[in-house]
Amino acid sequence: MAPEPHIVVAGAGAIGCFVGGLLAAGGHRVTLLVRPRVRAEIRAHGLTLTDFSGLDRKMDADAFDLRDDPGCMGTADIVLVTVKSGATAEMGRLIAAHTDAQTRVISLQNGTENAQTLTRILPDHDVRAGMVPFNVVPLGQGCFHRATSGDIVIGAGPGDLAKLLSVPHLALAQSDDIIALQWGKFLINLNNAVNALSGLTLREQLQDRRWRRLMADQMQEALGILRASGISPASTTPVPVGLVPWVLRLPTPLFTRVAAQMLTIDAQARTSMAHDLMAGRKTEIDVLQGQVVAMGKAAGKPTPINARVHELVKRAETAAEGVPHLPVEVIRKAD
Repeated sequence: MAPEPHIVVAGAGAIGCFVGGLLAAGGHRVTLLVRPRVRAEIRAHGLTLTDFSGLDRKMDADAFDLRDDPGCMGTADIVLVTVKSGATAEMGRLIAAHTDAQTRVISLQNGTENAQTLTRILPDHDVRAGMVPFNVVPLGQGCFHRATSGDIVIGAGPGDLAKLLSVPHLALAQSDDIIALQWGKFLINLNNAVNALSGLTLREQLQDRRWRRLMADQMQEALGILRASGISPASTTPVPVGLVPWVLRLPTPLFTRVAAQMLTIDAQARTSMAHDLMAGRKTEIDVLQGQVVAMGKAAGKPTPINARVHELVKRAETAAEGVPHLPVEVIRKAD
């Protein structure tokens, strides 16, 4: 690998622009492969990165390369894949067309099967799964705000890619247990849809015990399906994954004290699915609640809560009316 590797962030949206921007600020040679709309926005306003801890970094557009042509991956040493799960196979084919086996590929995506999809398409590449624990809010005019805490974890492999990619304000670690960690994050990500349907910020939602009980019941249902499928998720927080539903059900004063040790969330935080619905975009509901429902059917076990949430998000996608702002009782009630 070259002394100064060329890093391409493939499909740079909120997570990709935030991670890629920090890598560029840390001295790396970075190309953001973006949609024309995002390219125009950053060209016009630059890139501003902020977060809950006080980070406030403004970067000119010439601090990195901005492209909307996948041919830019031809000189990539590392490709960070940040597209939505539904676009993974297409991006894998583009990587195959423009890179050789020396290019390393890291999936920084939601869901649990994206790295497997990329590996099938790129059998000669070093493909790593990754887990991004934090949430990034697009604020417009080239500004992206990290609203929750946590460090990225990637799968172990040749070379210390985590050390190479760690820069100020962006820490990475490698793990031999990345699949279990992805399943742990999968369970947490089930709240993406609940938060989107609520119309609330994450902080508002978590301060309401009714919403937390719904989150807990949904997670408990999914945990049962994972265990029936022989999957043992690993926690992405200091609390063991099996205890998270119990923590969510605590009275609010106790929950607040315990949660403060698990995660930092600022007042602006909403899930990525909430922002997708606001923008009229397709969501990743099929690789979250949809996957729980499919696994439940395969295991012969009912998944009424996850199925209800899946149905309501699908309705919201087709209604094109933005975030639904549904009461918690409506989400619990089946038609």
